[in-house]
Amino acid sequence: MLQRQVQQIKARLSLRKPQSEALDILADVLETIDFSKDADVAAALGAVKATYPNVTDFERQFPSLCFALATGVGKTRLMGAFIAYLYLTGRSKHFFILAPNTTIYDKLVADFSQQNSSKYVFRGIAEFAQLPPIVETGDNWERGYAVRGDLLGDTAVVFIFNVDKINKEQGRIRKLHEYIGQSYFDYLSGLPDLVLLMDEAHRYRAKAGMDAIAELHPVIGLELTATPRSVGARSTAFKNVIYDYPLGQAMVDGYVKDPAVATREGFRADSVSLEQLERMKLEDGIHCHEHTKAELAIYSQQTGRKLVHPFMLVVAQNTGHASDIRKYIESDKFFEGRYKGRVIEVHSGTRGEETDEATTRLLALEYDSQTDIVVHVNKLKEGWDVTNLYTIVPLRASASDILTEQTLGRGLRLPYGQRTGVEAIDRLTVVAHDRFDDVIKAARDPDSLISIRKTVIVGGTGDVSNEGAHVIESPSNLETSLTGTGRSFEESEQRPYVFETPEEREVAKVTWEVIEREFERKIKTGIEKLEAPEIQAEITRIVKEVMSPEQGAFELSEQKADVAATVAKVTKQLVMNTISIPEIVVLPTTDVNFGFKDFDLSNLEAIAKQPLTDQIMVQRLRDESRAFLARTVEGIKEERPENYLVRQLMDLPQVDYETQSELLFKLSGQMVRRLEAYLKTPEDVENVLIVHGKDLARFIFGQMQDHYWETATDYRASVSRGFVMLKPQAYNVPSEAFVRNFRTPINPLNLTPKYVFEGFAKCCYPYQKFQSDTEREFSVIVEAKSETGVLRWMKPGSGQFRIEYASGQAYEPDFVVETEKDKFIVETKANGELSDPVVQAKAKAARKWVHHANEHAKETAAKPWTYVLIPHDAVKPSATLASLVSAYAQSELL
Repeated sequence: MLQRQVQQIKARLSLRKPQSEALDILADVLETIDFSKDADVAAALGAVKATYPNVTDFERQFPSLCFALATGVGKTRLMGAFIAYLYLTGRSKHFFILAPNTTIYDKLVADFSQQNSSKYVFRGIAEFAQLPPIVETGDNWERGYAVRGDLLGDTAVVFIFNVDKINKEQGRIRKLHEYIGQSYFDYLSGLPDLVLLMDEAHRYRAKAGMDAIAELHPVIGLELTATPRSVGARSTAFKNVIYDYPLGQAMVDGYVKDPAVATREGFRADSVSLEQLERMKLEDGIHCHEHTKAELAIYSQQTGRKLVHPFMLVVAQNTGHASDIRKYIESDKFFEGRYKGRVIEVHSGTRGEETDEATTRLLALEYDSQTDIVVHVNKLKEGWDVTNLYTIVPLRASASDILTEQTLGRGLRLPYGQRTGVEAIDRLTVVAHDRFDDVIKAARDPDSLISIRKTVIVGGTGDVSNEGAHVIESPSNLETSLTGTGRSFEESEQRPYVFETPEEREVAKVTWEVIEREFERKIKTGIEKLEAPEIQAEITRIVKEVMSPEQGAFELSEQKADVAATVAKVTKQLVMNTISIPEIVVLPTTDVNFGFKDFDLSNLEAIAKQPLTDQIMVQRLRDESRAFLARTVEGIKEERPENYLVRQLMDLPQVDYETQSELLFKLSGQMVRRLEAYLKTPEDVENVLIVHGKDLARFIFGQMQDHYWETATDYRASVSRGFVMLKPQAYNVPSEAFVRNFRTPINPLNLTPKYVFEGFAKCCYPYQKFQSDTEREFSVIVEAKSETGVLRWMKPGSGQFRIEYASGQAYEPDFVVETEKDKFIVETKANGELSDPVVQAKAKAARKWVHHANEHAKETAAKPWTYVLIPHDAVKPSATLASLVSAYAQSELL
């Protein structure tokens, strides 16, 4: 029952891997210790140490466990999971949360009380949706609402206080309270089930804080921090860390941005003065910042997700240095004064950390589109982890200072909660010209808190241009013809469009919106169906309704605009300028059956695990903490030795115990017999099964995967849309010089991806960007006048196709081409990459999509589809589309 509660909370709160593992540990601990105020603390420590030897001391007068989670992973959500589990299992309904400062206090109050917020920590917990916890805070506690038992019933109560509230013995919280006949503090300390949660737990190790916390007499303390070490000159590691998920692992698992260090190509620090160096770093920081800003704008436009405005952080040496830097950035000398009024300077004089007022200004940056640069002094305080910090320029900083979590950690949070796959958006860039080699060296140190493996070159042929960043918006030719939007760098006038009067253009705009909103999904047969008389009549009727005075639109007379005629023109342009790509969803009509075929384990002679004793100790080099790999076999015994392995195999999501139990016991028995063959006693066999059970189960499962089977004999492909309207595309280029005619190759060819090309006659868009010269050369082939059968082509935008491969990852082909008789999905690849597993997986998925698209085409008398995978050396001036299709077309995947 308890395990089911854990799994339900994980699913409802969508917990990440480290959050799930931490919740598992808490649930396990609560099963092994006495959960009461009268519990023997020494006995509780012994019980915890038996399973988690890293915990050598609670370091408090009550059981207290530290969960060390890296910045950006989600400590607040984990607190919510802890509270939900303790409440739903009936252990506690009173929870006291300590915040180290006003900034974090305000965030916690909002996250625990604002049920309509996306950050609400209990979102998904049905019991709390029906009966939300009462949130009593340092600002409203005197109302006494949470202490009145007649009002509470079974409601959970969450107390949130700033640590100063309980530190000060003379504060009001310790004085007599009229509702309860004692002080509020005494009331709290007397609660029989009070659970204490400490955010940024490293802030509560001073004696005053420790003593005040101890007086609360909680049943258990749950500490959360990204820095499990005491603060001060003599920093020491916590002795009660039961779970450690460091920042390096968070980077590997993709929960935070990837830090990268940037420099100029071939830069030598000794070639410039200190002043020149700082100005160079600031300029290159701006290049990185503007590049990221453009990529974020493009991503928002293509996906429809919120637009994130990034900012650049300049870390100055002192307040005087900060003032000089800000004045220079806002001067006409710096990019001709472009950043005047877009810089803020935040510091707190000579104090070690910024004030709460300064931190509030920093937090506001997440919603501020007017600030591009922040000049800051001193180490950065916990609690202002914004998601839109993308570029850091540390001035006069050492490599070790640059790599601290106080510097990099503040910018590692992801604005969309997960990585996007766009490198510039998933990256935090540190401009460190003078410290580049030192930072790389320090990051490669195994003891480094933050590992940097990526580098960014600014200028020349590098990753970020020093000529600026410009977003070229490329609406489709169709949209341009209907609305007149879109222009090239060279054009001072807007492109010509079909409709001349404002009234006609307004009707055309509404027609476009009506078709996109109501007919993409209604029409399953393809875009040509829009020209059918009955569809034309229906569109016209809806457009007139939308534009009627009752709907708030301007009054439209038939003399000013013939709605039916305008609708006809719009649909004609749609058919002429759109490649009709159906949206196909493939689903099994019945449950998918899966399992593992019967087999015997092989290569068992490779198993030679030995029993371990309490005398074997491992000491980590990173923090010198010690851990024992095993303990003497004790605790709950399994009736059969095979059960130790079956239990491990059952935890794997791919294994269904109900249908595979016979095979699991068979294979586990074979492993046990292998152990019995070389170990001397049954006790040694049991020791190995306990100590190395996961490794042995992994060995078994590795062979099981080779015998996996899956059947879903009846798949059904449904067409959710007959066509998809072309969406605007956008590209990031440094300047006008990076827009070229598509017939002109770039020299050298490897710079082709940095350019945008124009001049097309058959493309659905005025601009296209190519990832290789091979792609550009293919566009020359399909654009040739001799290719009279080619009607239109394009490089599909994001979401234009719904083709998935490799666990649901999206495949976006290089080209789609429509001729008079056929449609082609075309992929060009380097010859040596054709056998790459990813390329083959994409090809397989595309062929499956083509099969279902052709089944649909037969029913609707539409053009057939073909998938064509072309090696790069076949794309040459002498080639034609027909010759390439003939040589490299792939058959459908049935």
